[in-house]
Order: sequence, then C-alpha cells, then structure tokens
Amino acid sequence: MCEHHPAVLPAPPGRRTALGLLGASVMAALGACAAPGSTAPAAAAGSETRPRQALPPALTAGQGQAAVPAAPANLRRPGNKRIRRSFIPDFKLPPVQNGLAPVLTRIATQHPVVFLTIDDGVTRTPEMVRLMAEYDYPASIFLTRNFVQADPAFFKQFAAQGSLVENHTVSHNVNMVTQLGYQQQLAEITGMQEFAEQQFGRRPALFRPPGGAYSTAMRQAVAAAGMKAVVTWEAKANAGRMDYQYGNALRPGDIVLMHFRPEFAADLAAFRAAQLAAGLEVVLLEDFLGVA
Repeated sequence: MCEHHPAVLPAPPGRRTALGLLGASVMAALGACAAPGSTAPAAAAGSETRPRQALPPALTAGQGQAAVPAAPANLRRPGNKRIRRSFIPDFKLPPVQNGLAPVLTRIATQHPVVFLTIDDGVTRTPEMVRLMAEYDYPASIFLTRNFVQADPAFFKQFAAQGSLVENHTVSHNVNMVTQLGYQQQLAEITGMQEFAEQQFGRRPALFRPPGGAYSTAMRQAVAAAGMKAVVTWEAKANAGRMDYQYGNALRPGDIVLMHFRPEFAADLAAFRAAQLAAGLEVVLLEDFLGVA
C-alpha cells in the first residue's frame, strides 16, 4: 500500500455515520495511489490511446492518373516478393493491319518502366531460376521448341514466378527470312504455338524472329498464327555487359534482350545494375500491352 492518507473527519453525530465516512475516505486514498504498472482506464469509445502506424501508399491508380504512387521499391510481400507499382498504360498496341502483325522495338511510354525478355532456352541451370526469383523479375521468355522440348518443366518454374512463354520458332533458323518461303515460316511459327499451348497452357501472343530479322512474309505468318506483334529490341545484356543501339543507358520503354546462356548470371547482373541506375521498374511486357 502507498503512503497513508489519514482521513480528517468532523465530529461525528453518531457511530454509524462515522464508520461510513471513514470507509469512503480509505477507498478514495487507495484509488489515488494505484500500484505502479497498473493499466490506465479504457479510452472513451471512438478514441485511441496512441496513433496507428502509417500505412504504405496506395498501389492502385486513381481515375485520370498518369502514374501511380508507389510503395518503396524495396518493400516486400510475404514470400520475399516486391510490391510492384501499377501503371495505367499510355501505349496502345497497334492492331494487325492488312494481314500484317505490327513490329515493336521499344514501347513509347512516359512511365519509368523497362521490359525484360529472355530467348532460346539452350542452357538450363538452377541458378537461373534462383536469380529470377531473388530479383523478382517477370520476363517474356521467347523459347525455341527444339531447344526446350527435352525439359519443358524447367521453364514452368519461370511461369510459376510470373513470367510468360512466347514464340521463338521451332528450329531457330536465323536465316529463315531469306531461306524459307511463307508456308515454311508459318510452319515454324505454328509448330511452336502448338507446343507452347500443350506444355504451358497458353498460346503465345508475341513472336521474336531468330536473329532479329523479319520480313513482310514473316509479319503475315505471325498474324496468320494468331499472334499480336513481332518483338525485337534496342538494348541487350550480353557477355556480362549492356549494349545499346541508342545512347548509353536504359530508357523508359526499352525492351531488353537476354539469353539462356552460361553467362546468364553476369548478364542479369549487368541488366540489374542498369535498371537500378535508370530508376526503372521491371514490368511484364504482356501486362503493359494487355495481351497476357
């Protein structure tokens, strides 16, 4: 009990009254010296005893916004996944016109975004899967059937991470523009379409020509196969460094080329350094184009 506070009473008119006044005084004294560590009285309804922790900014766009306020770039979801910024696309994919698929070399956008694409599928290592998961990068994976048909399960791991498989022909003939006629090119393209749908559950929407060369006949074949665009590039990660057709840094809207090669880790590190230096968000190309 805390320091004693004696009650001071007037001359009592009687014994019963005196005892009642003495009890009330003792109870008041006990309430005034609550034991250390006791809890405070509950707050009134609707009030708080301390401010709440600030919540992260909203991640969805409001109507009419060009860009969306984002949570910090290193904010992570459970499972070590970044909370990605969302963007209202300011680029509309051109339609197929006159039977010809459009060609995309980069995306004309004001948003701070970059698109990672990875080709072929010749080399397959667990490190590739680990690094893509560690960096939490979605990518458009342009696969060649003859390179991946022995182990399609390997590439399903990237699909589980949020990447999408696209079309890079059956045989990867870099001279198909000059050596193959329309029907042969169409067979190269549709053969990969069927394989991708069978193995990955989705028909590709985008096509990348082997070596990057394309022609009117190829654009016609791509459209006839039901795809939306031919995709090339102006920047690539190669031999552990970045190569640019224009300038010396990544720009918003760049489509970056990589390959499943032994130097995958060095190439991805070069891309990551350039992406962070440019302050760009890695966004899935199909999401931005609306063809996922």
